[in-house]
Amino acid sequence: MTRTLLTLAAGAALGAGALALAQTGHGHGMGPTVRTLSAVDVGEPLDGKPARATTLEVTFEPGASSVPHRHPGPVFGYVLEGEYEWAIDDRPARILKVGDTFYEPTMCLHRVSRNPSKKGRTRVLAIVLHPHDAKGIVIPEKAKGE
Repeated sequence: MTRTLLTLAAGAALGAGALALAQTGHGHGMGPTVRTLSAVDVGEPLDGKPARATTLEVTFEPGASSVPHRHPGPVFGYVLEGEYEWAIDDRPARILKVGDTFYEPTMCLHRVSRNPSKKGRTRVLAIVLHPHDAKGIVIPEKAKGE
C-alpha cells in the first residue's frame, strides 16, 4: 500500500513538472501559477448563452511567461504587484505596472504574457467572462502547421 501511494505521489509530481514545462513560453522561464479565486454564474447571457465570471490570480516568478493563448470571453485585468509585459494580436507589447489595467476582447491572441523582471515577482488579477459551458478558459494557440 505504501509503495502504491509513493508511486502515485511520484507520478503526480512528475505530471505537475511536465505541466509546468508545457506552460513555459518563449524560453523565458517557467509558466505562471494560476489560482482561481471565484467562479460565479452571471445573470445576463453572453452571446445568448448562460455565462460565468471567473476571477484568477496569476503569479509570474522572475522571467516567467505563458505560451500564446486565447480566452473564450473578454478578460479584464489589473496588475497587483511587479511589472507585466502584455501584448494582444499584432499590437506592440507594453509594460504594465502596479495599478494598471488591461482588456482583452473575446478570442484575441494573447501573444505576450510575462514578467520582464529578473528580481521580483508579478501578480495579476484577471476576470474572465465566459460561456458557462466553456471547456477551458485558456485555449493554447496551436503552432503553425499543427
